[in-house]
Amino acid sequence: MPNDIRAQLGPHTLGPGQPLLLIAGPCVIESAEHALRLAEQIAAIAQRVRLPYVFKASYDKANRSSGRSYRGPGPEEGLRILARVRSEIGVPVLSDIHEPTQAAAAREVLDCLQVPAFLCRQTDLLLACGKTGRCVNIKKGQFLAPQKMQLAVDKVRETGNANVLVTDRGTFFGYERLVNDLTGLQVMRAFAPVVFDATHSVQYPGGGGHVTGGRREFIPLLARAAVAAGIDALFMEVHDDPPNAKSDAATVWPLDQLECLLHKLVRIREAVA
Repeated sequence: MPNDIRAQLGPHTLGPGQPLLLIAGPCVIESAEHALRLAEQIAAIAQRVRLPYVFKASYDKANRSSGRSYRGPGPEEGLRILARVRSEIGVPVLSDIHEPTQAAAAREVLDCLQVPAFLCRQTDLLLACGKTGRCVNIKKGQFLAPQKMQLAVDKVRETGNANVLVTDRGTFFGYERLVNDLTGLQVMRAFAPVVFDATHSVQYPGGGGHVTGGRREFIPLLARAAVAAGIDALFMEVHDDPPNAKSDAATVWPLDQLECLLHKLVRIREAVA
């Protein structure tokens, strides 16, 4: 990555020479109490393993497999909860928006606005996110080659906002199957700091019938490989009761196994730094 390509997410800088950033939290906000409790527990783990931390949770899952699936508390209540996480736990917060009209309210709370993978080419959404001045995390579409993400990054930067991240969460390979190309991480690091989404990468979209399936056991393997490849941040959805998670139950990482995995990833990071 060129030495001048960096991004600021709240108090954290991502880019060459910077520490690995952890972005983690439940897939969706289930309640204020649950979000605050998970944020506090993950923040404590991140502090013990000496990783800077950003809390992630969605307030509206607008792209669920089934219309009957739980979507979250919605923008108004969700942003109130995330504001509490930010002030009471003292960590930056990240969530996704789906429409340009959501950007103004989101910027008042979020340190980073996330563009979902299926929307990564939506020009109006990218511009609205960029104009907030907040950090923007664009998830690479499962249908795009890594180099094509530069066009999405350029749209945000054309608003005068240089704080742009790109996240890899796998590429479609056949039906209901995602594959990670680790060379793509290096391709994208040529134009933006790169985040690796270890939990969505093991999904089988729609593979559980009316919900998304996946192979949780492959998360450590992919996370180790991505850290060795030189990513700038690791994205993980984490839950304290995975079987009963209201979203992505098949692929959220168990909270009680997070610290052990992070210790291993920190050692890999130190070895390749």
